Amino acid sequence: MRLLDVCAVLKRERDIQQAGSKTEVLKQADDETEEYAEVLKQFDDEANKYAIVSHRWGIRTEVNFDGITRLMEMNEKDRDKVRDRDGYRKIIKSCEKAEEDGHRWLWIDTCCIDKRNSVELSEAICSMYRWYSNSQTCYVYLNNVDESVFPTEQDFSKFRTSNGWPEWFSRGWTLQELIAPTELEFFNKSWVSIGTKQDLTSTLEDITRIPVKVLGGGRMSASRPRRNFAQMMSWAADRKTTRVEDRAYSLMGLFGVNMPMMYGEGPKAFQRLQLEILRVASDHTILAWNPKGTWSAGSVLADDPSCFRDCHDIQNMDLDEFVHKVGGYMRRNMPGKVIDWIKLSRLRRRMRSLQLSRWDVTNLGIRVTLPVLPHRDLPKLFFRVMLPCCDGYGNLITIDIFSGNDRSYRWSYSTWLTVGSVPVLKSLYVPYVARTVESRHDLRLHDRRAFWHGFTRCGTLPCEIVGNVVTLPSQGTTLYVFVYANNDGSRFAVGIGYFLDRLWAHIVCDEHPAKQEALSWVDFANRVYDHLRNPSSSGRSHVRKNSTAIWDAHLPQTIWDARVFCCSNGESCFNVMIDIEQCSGCCTGPREEVYVFESQPLWLPWTSNSQGSHELRLDGELAKFDFYSGQEIA
Repeated sequence: MRLLDVCAVLKRERDIQQAGSKTEVLKQADDETEEYAEVLKQFDDEANKYAIVSHRWGIRTEVNFDGITRLMEMNEKDRDKVRDRDGYRKIIKSCEKAEEDGHRWLWIDTCCIDKRNSVELSEAICSMYRWYSNSQTCYVYLNNVDESVFPTEQDFSKFRTSNGWPEWFSRGWTLQELIAPTELEFFNKSWVSIGTKQDLTSTLEDITRIPVKVLGGGRMSASRPRRNFAQMMSWAADRKTTRVEDRAYSLMGLFGVNMPMMYGEGPKAFQRLQLEILRVASDHTILAWNPKGTWSAGSVLADDPSCFRDCHDIQNMDLDEFVHKVGGYMRRNMPGKVIDWIKLSRLRRRMRSLQLSRWDVTNLGIRVTLPVLPHRDLPKLFFRVMLPCCDGYGNLITIDIFSGNDRSYRWSYSTWLTVGSVPVLKSLYVPYVARTVESRHDLRLHDRRAFWHGFTRCGTLPCEIVGNVVTLPSQGTTLYVFVYANNDGSRFAVGIGYFLDRLWAHIVCDEHPAKQEALSWVDFANRVYDHLRNPSSSGRSHVRKNSTAIWDAHLPQTIWDARVFCCSNGESCFNVMIDIEQCSGCCTGPREEVYVFESQPLWLPWTSNSQGSHELRLDGELAKFDFYSGQEIA
């Protein structure tokens, strides 16, 4: 690895500042060419001590390898342009901090890697976790934090695009940069220290969902038990990278695997990462993505880290515990049936072989052997596969499989399956090919009618939405929560979820409107978001192509009904209108939620029309005519 010579960098900068003219700078450069040329030196990270920097890259403000090494060869105008960049000041400030802490050498990714050299870039990416782990200390620069204290609460007004926290916590590459170093210190925009990882472990756990034991332990060494695949992947679920491939490449060091980097392969990179992990570890939690819902895809492997968002509490089980959980699962899900413990004992003996821990990657897919419960009526087509892992409540994780021809596919919407009472050990070939073509739909939100009745949109989770159009990717799961409130204290949230080209909506009313001051809209939205992330919490129907649906709920202790109209045009757009109507009848009785289909909806923003030369506009928006009676419109 190349390291910056802290003394040489700072001496060069002082010489430039003290020089009174261009001639003096050039003369000093000529006199000390050798010293200036060696601001970067090659070292072995295992044998040398150094500090390291973690930061969020700026747009066209960073100083690269060429800029830091050829600075003294530039003319005065170009040199001053480089020195005026935020990235250059970042290098100088980090060198000053390293010198203050007694470190001679410093590494920062912007200028210590010659990215024109593809071999060097690949080596750096594969080694980066080790470099951060071997560093003496890591300086984390939070460029969008102005305060002199570390933020301990979400602030969507300041960090609206990164879930209310500094942007550094939303980036893919910074995950390993947080976990790997033993010593880590945070700095604000002015390079004022605002805390260390050891002092902030509790807050960092709230932000990242990484356990305190992992954060406080520093390096994920062999002496400390590693978390399982699903848990570790959940830490990356909501992180973003500029290149889609980097969502996988940034996780190689965390999982201890290497693979060739091929920019341009898109989502296939994450598929390859999972296959590499399977080659070195027998961890069935890799199949437990999105364990709390009924959503799934054809491939047994996840398309994206976001599929593991709810897997932070999943635990592996040993063989005896697994067999015990299988029996408990059958008692809970098949009441009244007699459990054949003799056959369960036989199953345990068979599972003691190496079959359970063996994975074979073949041209037909991944060959895995696990206990399954066949469908009672279609035992050769549908199976419920039991995984040797459980969630935080001790519930056994299962996935449903459809077997067709010589392969088996992960099956969605299989709550109707009635499984048999005797589990069998079965070898399955499940495909691992991820979808290569990603379809996208637009969600167009129409909420003006809510505004007309005095309800305003307080905000949106997990991120703020600009305008009224949201692009919904087909890969992974998408959930947005919109919160609305009026001046009288009435408040409700609308959750809109999307998966596998299907849209659903759900209305959640604030049952304690009088406590709104104590519970902010953000806290209310977070509760709703966590509730709706688990699709089993309430039954849901989905809007499919060329259909329209309505959800309705009464706001408790108010005169209002909230309604959500959803419509798919069968192409690439979902229209959603959030409506408020004054309810009829008793407003103190039980609130209801109704789901109905309407083949002929009345006025909706996307069903506008005209009658002859007449148009109807509401708040400047073309609306639909309804049938009229009485006086004729002139």
